[in-house]
Amino acid sequence: MLGSKEPMVFRQKAENHLIILTMKRITIFVLLVLTAVLSTYAQRNIINSLQSDVAGQGKVTIHQDAKITALLNGSIVNATAKIGEKKELKRQGYRVQVYAGNNTSRSRNEAQQMASKVKQYFQDAQVYAYFISPRWLCRVGNYPSIEEADAMMRQLKSTGVFKEVSIVRDQITIEIN
Repeated sequence: MLGSKEPMVFRQKAENHLIILTMKRITIFVLLVLTAVLSTYAQRNIINSLQSDVAGQGKVTIHQDAKITALLNGSIVNATAKIGEKKELKRQGYRVQVYAGNNTSRSRNEAQQMASKVKQYFQDAQVYAYFISPRWLCRVGNYPSIEEADAMMRQLKSTGVFKEVSIVRDQITIEIN
């Protein structure tokens, strides 16, 4: 009888060891990701932290072009804009995808037709029909937050014309006055 219990005890110990090892790996992974995120956040806010008022310490005043701040925030400003042209800020954000085809000319036409339909229903919307290998896409808007993109997605669905819509992360363009 003792002989039959030993393999079960050994198997149970091995399973427990695997569970503990897996939990350690997951914990290490989570800590690494958290460290990376926090260090990125700290680097992006260095200007704000230098200019903040702290009791007992001096205050740093930084005079710099807005383009530098935009670059530190992970954005790029269109530095080639001429007088009277609108400047653009490019950053990660969200768009609503209303069409995804393949790489045929028929898909190109369908993407452009879908863009025209969106413009019929939403004249002020920014609509993009373009090719990203291997497919033609039609996307709507430049939304910094997912909530704004979700509101537009709901409006598109409510028309009954746009059935297969989804929110996608994309590089968006924001006009600067």
